[in-house]
Amino acid sequence: MSEYLVNIEHERLSFFTPAGEVKALNDVSIRIREGEVLGIVGESGSGKSVTAYSLMGLTAYPGKLLGGTLDFNGHRINDMTEKQMQKIRGNEVSIIFQDPMTSLNPVFTIGNQIREVLKLHTDKSKSEIQDRARELLQLVGINEPDRRLKQYPHELSGGMRQRVMIAIALACEPKLLIADEPTTALDVTIQAQILELMMELKDKLGMAIMMITHDLGVVASMCDHIAVMYAGNIVEYGETDDIFYNPKHEYTKGLLRSIPRMDSKEHERLVPIEGTPVDLLNPPKGCPFASRCDQCMRICLREKAPVTHFGETHYSTCWMNQKAELEGGKRQ
Repeated sequence: MSEYLVNIEHERLSFFTPAGEVKALNDVSIRIREGEVLGIVGESGSGKSVTAYSLMGLTAYPGKLLGGTLDFNGHRINDMTEKQMQKIRGNEVSIIFQDPMTSLNPVFTIGNQIREVLKLHTDKSKSEIQDRARELLQLVGINEPDRRLKQYPHELSGGMRQRVMIAIALACEPKLLIADEPTTALDVTIQAQILELMMELKDKLGMAIMMITHDLGVVASMCDHIAVMYAGNIVEYGETDDIFYNPKHEYTKGLLRSIPRMDSKEHERLVPIEGTPVDLLNPPKGCPFASRCDQCMRICLREKAPVTHFGETHYSTCWMNQKAELEGGKRQ
């Protein structure tokens, strides 16, 4: 059996629209061990959510997997039918979507929606399911669980709805929890509470987490590894300290320059990343970030940079790394 709970190798996925082929993922590889937290960061449209949804077999028409392999917990996702996928969704792998108000059904009570998952994936009796639903609400820090089970989503605050989504996702104690920007719609105080709750539950249940976000600050204290995505490519991958203290791709450096730092001794200006995202209908031949990069060279426009490794787990695809090695005499 593989040492990795998740092992995505060289995934290529496109959406075939009337306007043409949108190349959403280009040679994406991701590995997650049991109990590990992986952060996937990048701006909107970089391919973060598409990667996660493909792992759950949720790639909607007109999306199509063109290449690569997706292995999860001993399953080859590529070869599974929809009926087989239904057995592992919510059971072995669960997801917390961005907006709990649109993810929860407004015409069913909270209790109905939690019990539905337990009925589908467990053999518990009616009374055991009710007890488990109450236990789950207590687990995620919701007070008066018996009362909340009878309420509808619109009767709860945003933070409580997000906690209900986490409760539903954890109902069957999955091996992997995918959190797709779970704190985007919440205020800062509730954000911190939700993230702390997720980490407590990870340690308690021993599950792995795939944290999808555009905010590097969110993943700083949570993640073991970080994958930085841009235009359907993983441009840098490494341990959290590698990404924050020794970034090797110009896009990663740009992301870090654009967030405020509490430890800076002087007032520093935030530097935005100029330009617009790549048109995935017509992706460039070379580095996808070249048109927005201050360090862009001619070769960046012509060819994609090879992978440069900086240790066992840290690598990047940037011609600047090759340039440094050439000038340093490390490569001939």
